[in-house]
Amino acid sequence: MYYHVNGQLVASENATVNVRDRGFRYGDGAFETIRAYGGELFAWTTHRRRLVNTCETLGMANAVPTDLRERIDATLEANDLVDAYVRVSVTRGIQPGKLTPSHDVDPTVVVMVEELPRGGRNGTSVWETYATVQSVGTRRIPNDAVPVDAKTHNYLNGILARLELRRAATDSYQPDEALLRDTDGYVAEGTTSNLFFVERGTLKTPQKGTVLPGVTREIVLDLAEDEAFPVETGQYTLDDVRSADEAFLTNTTWELRPIERIDGIATGDGPITNLLARLYDDLVERHY
Repeated sequence: MYYHVNGQLVASENATVNVRDRGFRYGDGAFETIRAYGGELFAWTTHRRRLVNTCETLGMANAVPTDLRERIDATLEANDLVDAYVRVSVTRGIQPGKLTPSHDVDPTVVVMVEELPRGGRNGTSVWETYATVQSVGTRRIPNDAVPVDAKTHNYLNGILARLELRRAATDSYQPDEALLRDTDGYVAEGTTSNLFFVERGTLKTPQKGTVLPGVTREIVLDLAEDEAFPVETGQYTLDDVRSADEAFLTNTTWELRPIERIDGIATGDGPITNLLARLYDDLVERHY
């Protein structure tokens, strides 16, 4: 494999980041996960905008290179990939070991890729089974502590939630996604996913300001609007989600992944979930 590190293609075994890099020392960096379908980056403009917005939040507005798309394309080509997972990381770079960052930024920019199955109508899902979801005690960091729309390298919140899943697992019970709540006890999101559920024909999802506004989440909301589905964003309890008629998770890699069980309670897919999944596949198919 080849990765793109600071403007150069580098063999994976030689791809390194300096130990003084602030992304390593403090989690002081932004990242995006993107899917390539048929060699084309899906929702590229939206992903790039969110990456830039996160960098602006971190006070390094000009850190995203103007040729980032070319660096990604070169990395895909070097690895002979057309259907792939793409991760772009932009950190503040190497600076003195002080918490307060320097005004001058020489960012570290890394592009990593990994092969994924073909998507679209004739594709294969990355996931093999519907998700088993477990609510956890770890709370989603509130917006007034860390802006929820910033996709940074600091994933300690999600790691702690996933460790809770590990402790809850048994030979017969293997949850694969945690469901976090906000500090008021309302459902927020998964560790790497957004949550949707259906109640009496209405598609519901936690409101902005409490969740990372996922790119796939926004696409699903647009698809639902095009189909004139009743859609609601708001504050919901665990009981609301547990009693849902349908439920699914979204992220760039999973696309739409139905939930089989939440806290041991059967949920599953349904007509709205399945229609949205087909519409998403149709959207992806246009990239081939």
